[in-house]
Amino acid sequence: MGKWKQFIVGGVVSCLLGGCTSLVVSRMIEPTVDNLQRQTDLELVCEGAPAYLLMIDSMLADNPGNRALLLTATQSYGSYTTALTACGRTERAIQLSEKAKDYGLILLTECLHLAGEKGYSLDELRVALAFCSKSDAPSLFWGGYGWALWLQYQAGSPASLTGLVKVEKIMERVLQLDEEYYHGAAHLFLGSYYGSRPAMLGGNPDGSRVHFERALAINDNQFLPAQVAFAETYARTVFDRDLFEQLLREVIDFPLQSRPDLALANQVAKKRAAQLLADVDSYF
Repeated sequence: MGKWKQFIVGGVVSCLLGGCTSLVVSRMIEPTVDNLQRQTDLELVCEGAPAYLLMIDSMLADNPGNRALLLTATQSYGSYTTALTACGRTERAIQLSEKAKDYGLILLTECLHLAGEKGYSLDELRVALAFCSKSDAPSLFWGGYGWALWLQYQAGSPASLTGLVKVEKIMERVLQLDEEYYHGAAHLFLGSYYGSRPAMLGGNPDGSRVHFERALAINDNQFLPAQVAFAETYARTVFDRDLFEQLLREVIDFPLQSRPDLALANQVAKKRAAQLLADVDSYF
């Protein structure tokens, strides 16, 4: 592991001195991100990823407006924050979710040409989103995801209420541009958002189910966070125990080796599914 890290860091530094950031992103950073997503040992990820994240931070310090790096940083900090939660390190996850948010907001700024999170109105956001094309879908999704990840730890605050409305509009635009991007994850976000509270409290359970079912159709039931979110939000909100257990048992029984490219996300989902099933009697 030590030699591997020395090779990566040394190679990146040498290449940066030569002014080839785009080459680093495409040939070195992206494969490293892909490898991270293939890990199933959550403790290894929680302990080993910081060195990689520091490398990304250093590269962005010299190239603050590089969209490819910003997207990679937001995705990486988001994945690591989720892994930390699964490892039981919630306080650290809360701290690092702010990095995911910061990079996500910068990414959105670069994509939409708007000011920071408080610097534009909902109407201004709608106008900016209207000018986006399909090629902007990745930046919009990960920018919104990084922001939403932080907002989930601010539940009930004014920032969470106003911020989530903006993220909702961003994810709706992602669906219009490329609904299949990242396994239909924009559907997953909206399904969770609409299904996290009953209709009498402003939720939309029917809309939630539509989004979750579409996400599962897009990823062929192989992106397990969709089933977990479907169970944890919609099924619990409408008190559908049968659906709750069905979805979570599907996650438990899924063979990780069938989708090695989704191993980390699916392993986190499996751990959460086991926790939810263990507490099923307290929910229904």
